Amino acid sequence: MVAASRINAHEAIETASRDELAALQAERLRWSLRHAYDNVEHYRNKFDAHGVHPDDLKTLDDLHKFPFTTKDDLRANYPFKMFAVPREQVVRVHASSGTTGQPTVVGYTQKDIDMWAGLMARSIHAAGGRRGDMVHIGYGYGLFTGGLGAHYGAERLGCTVIPMSGGQTEKQVQLIVDFQPDLIMVTPSYLLNLADEFKRQGVDPATTRLRAGLFGAEPWTQQMRLEIESTFGLDALDIYGLSEVIGPGVASECIESKDGPVLWEDHFYPEIIDPVTGEVLPDGSQGELVFTSLSKEALPVIRYRTRDLTRLLPPTSRSMRRMDKITGRSDDMLIIRGVNVFPSQIEELVLKQPKLSPHYLIEVWRDGHLDSVAVDVELKQEFRYLPAVDREYVAHTLQRHIKALVGITTEVRIVDIGGIERSLGKARRVIDNRPKG
Repeated sequence: MVAASRINAHEAIETASRDELAALQAERLRWSLRHAYDNVEHYRNKFDAHGVHPDDLKTLDDLHKFPFTTKDDLRANYPFKMFAVPREQVVRVHASSGTTGQPTVVGYTQKDIDMWAGLMARSIHAAGGRRGDMVHIGYGYGLFTGGLGAHYGAERLGCTVIPMSGGQTEKQVQLIVDFQPDLIMVTPSYLLNLADEFKRQGVDPATTRLRAGLFGAEPWTQQMRLEIESTFGLDALDIYGLSEVIGPGVASECIESKDGPVLWEDHFYPEIIDPVTGEVLPDGSQGELVFTSLSKEALPVIRYRTRDLTRLLPPTSRSMRRMDKITGRSDDMLIIRGVNVFPSQIEELVLKQPKLSPHYLIEVWRDGHLDSVAVDVELKQEFRYLPAVDREYVAHTLQRHIKALVGITTEVRIVDIGGIERSLGKARRVIDNRPKG
């Protein structure tokens, strides 16, 4: 454990004892269950149907008695029926894009906004940010929680904020060169898009003043961390969150250890469950991450199934537990001829090929009764004139590694540089053209 004096702890709770933390969690959990039951008809009906009551929680281990909450529950109560306070007390509303169905709406009281800003300030501080640092924010502003979440946290810490949002890639590069920010907050896939633009303008990304970045909103691999750090010469740290729970800042990595995001357990209680049976698994087990909010007023969430697959790890640089890298989502897993495949597995192998860029796209379709998969990849700029025979070798090598390590046969297609769509936010990695149902 790193001493508080060495980390210049932003808050004392970050180095509290496990007993102190557990006592705070139990107190807040009892309040949150009661708050949800008394003020949200959905929770009251669901608890009653499961034969449980907030008073049944005697210890933290009793949480498993309570029912799960899913995104479908939020959609079924669209737009405001999951709010636990009168709508007039909600000072801000965010919402998901709704690309896969009815949008999920989340609300915040002023106290929720203050808590969220504090956790984002804590996260930026844990990443090495300090008062007076300049922070370039490339997350999207608006209904997406990323931009405003990062913005309020950076201001709370006392940083100078560049509220760039997404898009305007050429201007993003210009401002990074001209303003010389210390930190950047953006999706990892869009940062790699910025790297391409730096090179197009003849600027080495490693010559910027950026010393650290907080990257989230999509799963990314350790191999991508190495790619980012070698390209920009900065420390790449993982920040995790989702709008249904609060937004970014549910967990964040610490500069001292860079060994997985620390879960801010004083506000969010984590569990890992078997995604099929719902059974709670012990720490260290791989499974689906579930959160219960401990202090949210407007939109309490009780045992919310994130669908993100990871595991809980013991504390290191803070006294709270960490989460491992997200390996994928239980609802994003592809089943190819009986083999479970996650896009992150393909990404890791793409990034291990020295001549390939980090931009890739997986396409799946049904060929008769069998599934077929193609992986589109681009060469790095410096290899754009690679002879055809060498391109074939690169493609064959990746194809062979996917077969050996993932277990599926693929067609690897090297496309023109820029041929894969660049995302201004979360990257689209999979196009599944198989018939539904």
